[in-house]
Amino acid sequence: MAEAERIIGTPDTPDAAGAEPEQTDRGAGADGQSDAEGTVQDPAVRSGSDSGSEGSDGSEEALDETERPKGKRRIVVLFAVAALAYALDLVSKMIVVAKLEHNEPIEIIGDWLRFEAIRNAGAAFGIGEAFTVIFTVIAAAVIVVIARLARKLYSLPWAIALGMLLGGALGNLTDRIFRSPGVFKGAVVDFIAPKHFAVFNLADSAIVCGGILIVLLSFRGLDPDGTVHKD
Repeated sequence: MAEAERIIGTPDTPDAAGAEPEQTDRGAGADGQSDAEGTVQDPAVRSGSDSGSEGSDGSEEALDETERPKGKRRIVVLFAVAALAYALDLVSKMIVVAKLEHNEPIEIIGDWLRFEAIRNAGAAFGIGEAFTVIFTVIAAAVIVVIARLARKLYSLPWAIALGMLLGGALGNLTDRIFRSPGVFKGAVVDFIAPKHFAVFNLADSAIVCGGILIVLLSFRGLDPDGTVHKD
């Protein structure tokens, strides 16, 4: 009996019984550590995802900021070219009216090119003198269209072309409004007279050069917003 109690009541049983709670505690500790690590990592993951979304939003905002100055630079070019064309046309007409009108023409290259002051009630190159008011309205409409198109202007060549159109239209429109015989019926001052060709002015030259440049850009597939397409 004593031998049986000695065999059954072995001292390894309490240690074994005590080992399971210790392993359980260790497992719980490991789980607790993993849970703790999970609670630490989750905010990091969320912050990382949030920072990623913020980064994408920031990149879009940065992209918009890089595009906006680009568009503004093109608008500045448009109005700078227009102001230059308008100023040259206005100054040249003032000089012609003051110095050349009612005087003999000035020969520049023999009979091939001369300066001669002429009042033109028609369109460019003396076309359609009976439709002065209509041409005035068309010039005003062109100016409005160019001003509206400037908001989507990202192409430098288009800015130059539209600037020449705008400056030329403003130059001739100024004559239509402020010169005789009256408002919207004024005659445009022309003075460049090549041989066997119509007399014109710098505003007409700017309009023609701008129109030719627009045709070339259209053939190349370049749009005012800077995109290039191929048919």
